[in-house]
Amino acid sequence: MLSIITLNLRFGLADDGQNSWAFRKKAYPLLFEIYQPDFIAFQEANDFQSDFLKETLSGYRMIGRRSPAPAFWQNNLIFYKSGWECTLSDHFFLSPTPCVPSRSRASVWPRQCTLGIFRDAGHEVICVSTHFDFDAEVQNQSAVIIMDRLSQLPSDLPALIAGDFNSTPYSACHKVFTGENQVLLPRSLYFRNPFKKPFPGTFHGFTGKAGDPIDWILYRGSLIPEIAEVIQNIYLSDHFPVHAAFRWGG
Repeated sequence: MLSIITLNLRFGLADDGQNSWAFRKKAYPLLFEIYQPDFIAFQEANDFQSDFLKETLSGYRMIGRRSPAPAFWQNNLIFYKSGWECTLSDHFFLSPTPCVPSRSRASVWPRQCTLGIFRDAGHEVICVSTHFDFDAEVQNQSAVIIMDRLSQLPSDLPALIAGDFNSTPYSACHKVFTGENQVLLPRSLYFRNPFKKPFPGTFHGFTGKAGDPIDWILYRGSLIPEIAEVIQNIYLSDHFPVHAAFRWGG
């Protein structure tokens, strides 16, 4: 089995009162005592959050942390369980100049993506953690940038994309990943969503009531979904964690 959790941590410097990071972080060890996924994709992580998670997740290694980083820098991290080896790590910006710290003109923040290729004793997989901005056209462009980056990697490797997309699976940018709008690539290079309609909500804004399904996990290649769930019984962020597990196909 191959498993992954994705979670927007919520910006650690935000003044959230009783929902501030100092209080919420105490629940994170419990989540990972219960779930021990191969990969964890975090978004909106400040350095001190990254450091806390690195200490908490002692059986994992991490890519995606920029060091040193500006005080308000938000990393997109990938933690990977011991037993996996990272053979390639890539970090880029979702902008017209992906290799330079930058943002699209209509983007509120300089959105980023972390990508890695991982190998264990018997398998190899690509894993992506990303966080999209709010403008629909910027989201489309961001999806195109990620698909273009993936086109430069071995096409026979199974792949996972996880993150906060600030849009639902009914959106145009979701269709860029799945090829629903137009098929410009071989069908095998497009992604599928392990969740079915109606998609479960993931953002709750510290209310505990699920709203829009803006956090996704997508997959392609020789992976067969076994579990697809939103974890609502542990209160960690203004988003619920999303968990998926896959069997290896032939």
